[in-house]
Amino acid sequence: MAAIEMKNIVKKYGDGFPAVNDVSIDVEDGEFLILVGPSGCGKSTLLRMIVGLEDITDGDMMIGGKKVNDLAPRDRNLSMVFQNYALYPHLTVYENIAFPLRLANKPESEVDEKVREASKTLELDEHLERKPGNLSGGQRQRVAMGRAIVRDAEAFLFDEPLSNLDAKLRGQMRTEISRLQKRLGITTVYVTHDQTEAMTLGDRVAVLKRGVLQQHATPRELYENPANLFVAGFIGSPPMNFLPAKVTGNQVELPFGTLTIPEDKAAKAQDKGLLIAGIRPDHFEDASVMDADKVTDEATFNATVDVVEWLGNEAYAYIPFEAPPEVREQLTQLEKDLDGESMRTQLVISLDGASRISEGDDATIWVDARKIHLFDPATGENLTMDADNAGIVPGVEALAKAEEVGKEQDAVDPNAATT
Repeated sequence: MAAIEMKNIVKKYGDGFPAVNDVSIDVEDGEFLILVGPSGCGKSTLLRMIVGLEDITDGDMMIGGKKVNDLAPRDRNLSMVFQNYALYPHLTVYENIAFPLRLANKPESEVDEKVREASKTLELDEHLERKPGNLSGGQRQRVAMGRAIVRDAEAFLFDEPLSNLDAKLRGQMRTEISRLQKRLGITTVYVTHDQTEAMTLGDRVAVLKRGVLQQHATPRELYENPANLFVAGFIGSPPMNFLPAKVTGNQVELPFGTLTIPEDKAAKAQDKGLLIAGIRPDHFEDASVMDADKVTDEATFNATVDVVEWLGNEAYAYIPFEAPPEVREQLTQLEKDLDGESMRTQLVISLDGASRISEGDDATIWVDARKIHLFDPATGENLTMDADNAGIVPGVEALAKAEEVGKEQDAVDPNAATT
């Protein structure tokens, strides 16, 4: 096992635009790191630079304290699991797992011992004599993981390994990968565009946008303390609600009414003019199903519910609202950055399954005002972020790099994208 250090990593292609732009991330020995972001954010390019499949334009890649920029992939002792499994169709499961050992001229006794140990770990014993074409997608992915395990590598690298599987199987494989990584205790870097995988698997998560690191923190820190609008909108399902807001004293004026917020949050947003308030759907509730002592005028508002989706244990209520042009512009750009994730001007509220709110009702909604975030519409910066619990966050200047790169790319080729 080994730690991985990425120091000011830059990758530029022939057109000069940076697919990865000055990214610095330290992956601790035995840590499970997730690289996440929408299509074109540079996460797969960064992973390929770790393993040596992409040249590094600038910066240093360190593995186990050793600079590996100029080392060939075979000399880095890393195991990579690809999205498409990359199995040999003419070989049995046994021989596919054994392939890297045979390539290294290991003794037959060692080959057999390691293959059978990996097979037992991944529950592949009964499939060892089958060919990949006769296996399910989940079984093929386990074979690819088995081939990675037997190498005794310094680290595992996963490039969107579950994207070809159906939803149910993805959930099962997430659990298997998590258990395997914890059992082996091996340094792991995992690329995905699925924020659910990022939140459930990673010890820490690095969020990328247009090749620029936006925030590097634990899943809980990302959810509770996003650095900017992009992270807030990307992390969480349904995504965070964004509403126009103005702060006066310790009160915030929203389209549905005025709420009292903590003084420390209000102080950070004074004299800022029009802001964007961010509130997660689960920080609302139907006031009628709550304890009466928690329901106060300072934390509730009345609104007409447009649509209700009842899911049994919970329900989602949708309430439309109007937003000024400055806010609509930011939400439109955010929707583009998030690969089309809807950022319409509607409030999404998560309700307890016991709620009896129906479509068309004028409902009283409670808000946990302590959880409100306030964002600068011009920069997207979270003005009320708790800096002590935010993980590693680039400065505002670094966050603006992604916008600059995006504008330059769009000017040359509106369809340009990194991977």
